Amino acid sequence: MVIGVIPARFGSSRLLGKPLANIGGKPMLQHTFESASKSKFIKKIVIAVDDERVGDVASKFCNDVVLTPKTIETGSDRIAYVAEKMPEVKIVVNIQGDEPFINGRMIDEAIEPLLFDKNIRVSTLAKRIVSVEELKSNSIPKLVFDYENFVLYFSRAPIPYVQGVKSNLDKLGTANIYKHIGLYVFRRNTLLKFTKLGQTDLEKAEKLEQLRMLENGIKIKVVVTEFDTLSVDTPDDLERARRFYNKLLKIRK
Repeated sequence: MVIGVIPARFGSSRLLGKPLANIGGKPMLQHTFESASKSKFIKKIVIAVDDERVGDVASKFCNDVVLTPKTIETGSDRIAYVAEKMPEVKIVVNIQGDEPFINGRMIDEAIEPLLFDKNIRVSTLAKRIVSVEELKSNSIPKLVFDYENFVLYFSRAPIPYVQGVKSNLDKLGTANIYKHIGLYVFRRNTLLKFTKLGQTDLEKAEKLEQLRMLENGIKIKVVVTEFDTLSVDTPDDLERARRFYNKLLKIRK
């Protein structure tokens, strides 16, 4: 059984009450839920909340809402809390609650490797960077991977370093540089193992928890996608999401 879990944390440091932020008359969390519901492989979506205010709203559009302890600090740990209580589940998809317009086909691209290869324990998504702004942004993690599409490293710095180029634009023209899209697909037992591991040195240095997997020998399969996402982390991101949604409405009309 494949389930999707959307962790929804009220107490975001940069955008308090983020899951409930209004986008076109709906809370952002509802947009994420409706977008994720278009996945063909996910059989159930659970929303894991840390606050009753979020839970009350989520219950209006989702039948499976779990109130998790406020002491849980990360989305991965919140998802593991849900998965631990569902032994019948085989595959767990971590769907970020701040991705209101994530494409269902994009989610299915990430799930497919685990359906067809029992040796793959974790998968994630990457998209080629085409703008200098994304290349320079340290809030957008970059990744490099081997010829079998397993991650070698994640970093907030632009990687790989491209020798002998004069500008960031030249870097993008010379090498394929990818950004990480933070959707993960786990086998349930791997998720539970990962969240019981302590923080690692590289994870602390880069502030990227996925490095904990690499440092502990957990291989991560990468699927390169042509789809993109719009993450909402700040008030400026929220305004951009609202403008994007208004454009979608005009197109649909």
